[in-house]
Amino acid sequence: MSTPILGASEAELRRDRTSVKWRAYPPDVLPLWVAEMDAAPCPAVVEAVTAAMARGDTGYGWAPDYAAAVARYVSTAWGWAPDPASMLVVTDVMIGASETLRLLTDEGGPVVISPPVYDAFFGFLEAIGRRRVEAPLTPQGRLDPEALRAAFGEATARGERAAYLLCNPQNPTGAVHSPAELAALADAAAEYGVRVVADEIHAPLVLPGGPAFTPYLTVPGAEDAFAVFSPSKGWNLAGLKSAVVLAGPRARGDLARLHEVHTHGSSHLGEIAHVAAMRDGLGWLDRLRAELGANRDLLGGLLAEHLPQVRWRPPEATYLAWLDCRALGLGDDPAEVFRERGRVALGSGPRYGSDAGRGFVRLNLATSPALVEEAVRRMASTLSD
Repeated sequence: MSTPILGASEAELRRDRTSVKWRAYPPDVLPLWVAEMDAAPCPAVVEAVTAAMARGDTGYGWAPDYAAAVARYVSTAWGWAPDPASMLVVTDVMIGASETLRLLTDEGGPVVISPPVYDAFFGFLEAIGRRRVEAPLTPQGRLDPEALRAAFGEATARGERAAYLLCNPQNPTGAVHSPAELAALADAAAEYGVRVVADEIHAPLVLPGGPAFTPYLTVPGAEDAFAVFSPSKGWNLAGLKSAVVLAGPRARGDLARLHEVHTHGSSHLGEIAHVAAMRDGLGWLDRLRAELGANRDLLGGLLAEHLPQVRWRPPEATYLAWLDCRALGLGDDPAEVFRERGRVALGSGPRYGSDAGRGFVRLNLATSPALVEEAVRRMASTLSD
């Protein structure tokens, strides 16, 4: 039997990891908060990066090769064949998304988001000086067509250029947006003249039993939209940065207005790592998804046994569990209580939307089964103190 990808012990992780996940909190706090995995690396990536270092191939990247590799992977994974010429290589997904939004909207202009949603969306909109308009998800964590139309109407009521920042698949709920949901979004966006930018970084991480991922740019009506993609989340390569902005057929003129300088932030070693992952790391990814699916099932059993008042919908994608802890009586930010009393760090729900996240936490499943068990044990212990 092969060694698990997600099998490292806490002692091994504390010894070997120097990233923010394992350094942000004191040593007695178990970190299941930020979205990085406690994963053994993909061997193909290790080999490619090691070989590049050995031969001194540490200069600037060559964007056309990276874009071509993304096109090949996307075709293999989802049967979609985007033209590499419709891509711009950028530093990472959020830089690509924010620069695209800067292009499509004006200073102080509206960008719609759907909380609860990835907390960096809030920060990047603030950083680029855009006004947030909210179209909350349904209580089931799905896109809400009526909320979208209301928000699009509000965003465009004064004649301003407006955009919608889509999280596809959705973080933190783990929902995989269906073709019908995405088609309804495209219809509403076309009706109100709202441009869509889709963050698709979690796309490789659809879990066993989950519905197929639908790239937003394959949806009829999304021809003037953009998507931003990177293999960094699927293969745990956040420290090796690169990504692409992909333009729909009617958005290529806009893409041409994104300055070539944006390609300069992409890491050559990041591109080498990503290309190796997409070309030679598909078996590793399959094993990882199976282990993440097992951890998801394990968490469900543990919650039912130790924290039956916690409600959740098992994620269809990502390695993130969005837990409704309101029945526990721990206040607006249960993560603070779990951290202080139970010494386990989880994502703070209100960071994903002050209203939509109140009483919730986000738990990172991408660790060993033993640490998932330990996290739930610690969470449960806070209720008896």
